[in-house]
Amino acid sequence: MFDLVADVERYPEFVPLCSGLKVKTRTNKEEGIEVLVADMTVAYKLVHETFTSRVTLDRPKLHILVEYLSGPFSRLQNRWTFRSVDAQTCDVEFFIEYEFRSRILAALMGAMFDAAFRRFAEAFEKRADEIYGGRTAPTGKVAT
Repeated sequence: MFDLVADVERYPEFVPLCSGLKVKTRTNKEEGIEVLVADMTVAYKLVHETFTSRVTLDRPKLHILVEYLSGPFSRLQNRWTFRSVDAQTCDVEFFIEYEFRSRILAALMGAMFDAAFRRFAEAFEKRADEIYGGRTAPTGKVAT
């Protein structure tokens, strides 16, 4: 599951509202830790916004941290934590916190973002089923 979430270039294929993602830089910091800077474009109807984030992929700790660098938000942070249950099962925790810089953009896209982020878990569970087979057991827990 860590690999599935870390494969950010594939997000436009299955993540709600994600219409594009381009990795600008990729740096290996130390063994098992990689840092990406990426532009993600989100789109809903006529509104398209691109924002830049730093993504830290910490494989030894099974932790992914996404930190906002620039774009339409005043703040944005999300993190993923993976805990092994057994050889073929893990618990995944996803947390996201954001605030739009513009009240107009918040009014246009805020409710849609809230709904999309709630669907994130489902999108990743479905993607895991497609990639790894079997049926994941959804928890329905997404912290926002």
